[in-house]
Amino acid sequence: MLRSLDTATDTDTPFRDRSAGVPTEWVLLAVSLLWALTCHAPFFSAALRGREWGESGTWAFAAALGAGLLALNFVVLALLCHGRLFKPVLALLLVVAAGATHFMQTFGVYLDPSMLRNALRTDVGEARELLSLGFAARVLLQAALPIALLWWVPLRQRSWARVLGLRLLWTVGGLVVLVGTVLAVFQPLASLMRNHKEIRYLITPTNVLWSTGSVVAQDLKGAAKPRQPIGLDAQPGPQMQTRTRPTVLVVVVGETARAANWGLNGYARQTTPALAKIPGLVNFRQVTSCGTNTEVSVPCMFAPVGRRDYDEAAIRGSESLLHVLHRAGVGVLWRDNQSGCKGVCEGLPSEEVLQQNPPGLCSDGRCLDEALLHGLDERLAQAKGTQVLVLHQLGNHGPSYFRRYPPEFAQFQPACQHDDLRQCSPAEIVNAYDNVLRYTDHVLASLIARLQARSAEVDSAVVYVSDHGESLGESNLFLHGLPYAIAPDVQKQVPMVMWFSEGLTRAAALDTDCLRRRAAQPAAHDHLFHTVLGLADVRTALYAREWDLLRDCRKAAP
Repeated sequence: MLRSLDTATDTDTPFRDRSAGVPTEWVLLAVSLLWALTCHAPFFSAALRGREWGESGTWAFAAALGAGLLALNFVVLALLCHGRLFKPVLALLLVVAAGATHFMQTFGVYLDPSMLRNALRTDVGEARELLSLGFAARVLLQAALPIALLWWVPLRQRSWARVLGLRLLWTVGGLVVLVGTVLAVFQPLASLMRNHKEIRYLITPTNVLWSTGSVVAQDLKGAAKPRQPIGLDAQPGPQMQTRTRPTVLVVVVGETARAANWGLNGYARQTTPALAKIPGLVNFRQVTSCGTNTEVSVPCMFAPVGRRDYDEAAIRGSESLLHVLHRAGVGVLWRDNQSGCKGVCEGLPSEEVLQQNPPGLCSDGRCLDEALLHGLDERLAQAKGTQVLVLHQLGNHGPSYFRRYPPEFAQFQPACQHDDLRQCSPAEIVNAYDNVLRYTDHVLASLIARLQARSAEVDSAVVYVSDHGESLGESNLFLHGLPYAIAPDVQKQVPMVMWFSEGLTRAAALDTDCLRRRAAQPAAHDHLFHTVLGLADVRTALYAREWDLLRDCRKAAP
């Protein structure tokens, strides 16, 4: 007798008559129907946008989409769920689908490979803040209860031959239904997918499976070979060679700060009062990010070619600006208060402020951004040559904005005090978000003050730019990470400021009035690589003068 593939043990259920068990295909069909009814509100909303419900064609199109989703999910399940792993795999997929649905419906995100990469790189602190009561309720209702029923229901025992034959028959049937529904609405569906390719990442849980597989495959491919070196010709320029005083360039990588709420940009609230008082500070009003999440933006802004000729594989597989600087003899250090440098500092000196645990600034696995300044005075006192220090902020990382600033910066009230933003009013969310910007303003002003205090011994500069922006409920969107092509401007427009000490202004022959005029024009993450190379006076064929924001504002261009 052939051993059964779809089997249930005596402990699965009190049922004795195993032939009375439920065929696995019916279980898969039931789960597919559950997903079609509960997981795809964002998909239907996007697919049917602009259609009138009073037209019969809209109902026919919606019905075809529903049937197609049902068939697609059934085929996916039929391929993945077999034998003794049938129930465990199906249970895992139920949890994945429930979690994905929660995040898509709560924050309006698309689970494409970029978003999945961002999620997979999330640290424990970030993940904990996302596990709200709403998430628990969704998983309980959409996953835990079906899983309990799944474990209670006996599965019909059948021979291998019969199992394979029936599974093949059902799978072919599912494919026939899928192809038939596609053909039935081919013209509107083809137009939809051609103009809005991103909505395929709203089909759950296929979006998670596909995107996760894409990320893993890319990572495995990248792990098979070392990062490609760049800037092998990098060498110090004449200014660097003749400098008689130490030069320290501080690049502050902000997190989730959006230009729309930046006080220096003319926002209704003054969220940057300390920076507004600093003489010589240059504010760039129109800056576009390379991505809408950290995993994309950080590697991109430290690459020689950013968004203008974007190639994710090339960026992730190559060295960064910091490696080029290091090759030219510049001392580099990455100090992190978030989730790492995303490969930008691989093989180079780096520090995590949480491990240093500055007194009064860290708790519950998180540090306030002032911790990034810990030990800075000592470092400046010992500075030699040219150094580039990168400070990676926690900044406005959501959804727990209220955790990102100390109580004395809670100026705008009432401020949202929940990890689940939907528990707060729009005004409360904005208040909490703006309080974080006030704190970032304080951190940057404190950094500049410390550099000014050493201006007699050290020439210095600060370049601050956020990695991406944030949605605060506009169009029912929260957080960030939408596909770049459809992301709103608030997720792509970011603040950027520069400050130069008097000594560095003289040494680099900078015309600050000229730079202020340049700051009124559009800029982008693409400028960072070349601007820092020019400021540090590193010579390499990678340097593109037209992308150096300071190029026309040097009295003696390098």
